Amino acid sequence: RMAKQLFFLDPFALRQFDGRAQPHINMDPVEFTKKVNEACSDEAALVEGYAPFCKHVFIPNFTDARVTAFPITPENTSLLRSGYEARTPKELPVLVRWFPAGAVPREPAKYLDVILYSREQILLERAAMNDSDAVPEQPWGIISIKAQHESHETPMQPITMMRNALGRDQGGSGVVLERAKYEASVAYWAAHAEIREA
Repeated sequence: RMAKQLFFLDPFALRQFDGRAQPHINMDPVEFTKKVNEACSDEAALVEGYAPFCKHVFIPNFTDARVTAFPITPENTSLLRSGYEARTPKELPVLVRWFPAGAVPREPAKYLDVILYSREQILLERAAMNDSDAVPEQPWGIISIKAQHESHETPMQPITMMRNALGRDQGGSGVVLERAKYEASVAYWAAHAEIREA
């Protein structure tokens, strides 16, 4: 008998399969989702996220995805780029910074942090953005994938916390900003930057 499927791939995560977002997951999205379902079939094994509707599953990296963050040093700070961007057409653009790929080394990641939102939260966010697409029946949607060496959550970027606090109608999740978590995020991201392909 097939184990109960816990996960579906939310369309927001497709950006990582078609090269619009990092890390690029060089794999068929259906096959990726199947492998995550095979790796975790026990809801009790999910790790708590930043809100009750968010969970994580940490699994050894079975893709060729490479780490997406790199420490900032006096030697590489001049290589940083910045710009305003929105992750989707409905979001407000925000200021971001990154290392261009090739400027710093990129190692294959040891782990994938598969970030999940509950089906209920995805329905709420879709409704707030006037999106009437059907949502699969599985209880958890894969909304993002991080490739990293750590087998635990690394801090969400400060701007993502701010965007979430703006509310669902602006592309956030509606979760209030917690100062201590924000300061921990700043401490990490003041010393690291994303690596981007282009």
